[in-house]
Amino acid sequence: MILYRSLMRALTPFLALHAGLQRLRGRIGPGGVAERFGRGAGGVGGIWFHGASNGELTSARRVIEGLRAARPDLPIVVTSNSWTARAMVAAWAMPGVSARLAPLDTPGAVAAFRKRWQPGALIFVENELWPERIAQMAAQGPVVCLGARMSAGSARNWRRVAPGLIGGMLGRIALLSAQDAASEARFLALGLPSGRLGPRLMLKAGLVAQPAALPFTPPHPRARILLAASTHEGEEAVILRAFAQARAQFDLLILAPRHPRRSAEVAAAIRAESLPFATRSAGEVPGPETAVYLADTLGEMPGWYAMAGATVIGGTFGPAGGHTPYEPAAQGSAILHGPGVANFTEAFAALAAAQATLPVRAERLGAALAGLTAERQADLAARASGALTPADDAALMASVLAVLPQPKG
Repeated sequence: MILYRSLMRALTPFLALHAGLQRLRGRIGPGGVAERFGRGAGGVGGIWFHGASNGELTSARRVIEGLRAARPDLPIVVTSNSWTARAMVAAWAMPGVSARLAPLDTPGAVAAFRKRWQPGALIFVENELWPERIAQMAAQGPVVCLGARMSAGSARNWRRVAPGLIGGMLGRIALLSAQDAASEARFLALGLPSGRLGPRLMLKAGLVAQPAALPFTPPHPRARILLAASTHEGEEAVILRAFAQARAQFDLLILAPRHPRRSAEVAAAIRAESLPFATRSAGEVPGPETAVYLADTLGEMPGWYAMAGATVIGGTFGPAGGHTPYEPAAQGSAILHGPGVANFTEAFAALAAAQATLPVRAERLGAALAGLTAERQADLAARASGALTPADDAALMASVLAVLPQPKG
């Protein structure tokens, strides 16, 4: 921890420069740089709740609502790493909930944030293991991790590079809820005390199957629209070629890269296939002749799932480990994916057992899409909805409430 703190102090000028550049480029709004250093307007935050970005906080919204209902005496300050997620939480307009950018994980930034908000507990979701936040908050209240995942590769890297740092972090956590049994075993092996392991929670399993708002009127029937969700480098070319082979079945491909900053790169890949396209960030809307819609924005994925009859899940045709099947299933979109599903092993196993997805290799994707009729899409979507068991939050919420500071009096 001493080495980590020294490193973060040394990096502080560079982190300040990076935050300033983000402000100049419009990636964070007014006051965002100050918030990154724990400054700006504060308040009373009985609970500090942190999630990386839109997806994590959207799936955790019901937990935040549950905490407010059970402990209205504890205001919540929700932090995120992105300005879009901060704006999303602010737009929820929940009583007793404030939204801020997360402080950088430097001693000074975390201390300044704590001074302004005075939180008595830290709850963070999924893989946001930040040593400074955990160390400072554990000194004054419980630290809780919800829906945590630890891959075999990450566990191996922690053991090789910083076994003491990860062991120290896990030793300070009062309650950890893992996504799956394999992650539980890895956290325990890395130093989590066994008595602090809580009920499992896959946050995205609790997404309610409610119709999402469509960003615009679709130019084609749903069964004629294909979504490629959260794609990574190298996957767009594979999906574009497959889509070109399946034009008799699909009229429009919504291509949503995982990182919108790759927009120019993805646009070049679309041009290489000579496909007419429109771009979301440019304010364009696809028309009847548009073959590909480049959805290079954040926070709109539910609408894309709702618009598409079928979804190719990104991150599954490379080493990324795959993204969530829960969200397309919740919106009734048929699911196709490649072999890389390590991030959601148990969910994809349940889908496979129910024959609720089309697992394909890259070279067979075009043929799979070409045979994906409207009837087949509807069948796969119905099977997926039944295969993915909704999360039961009651036991987890009871565990979280048990470790939080008790009401005074």
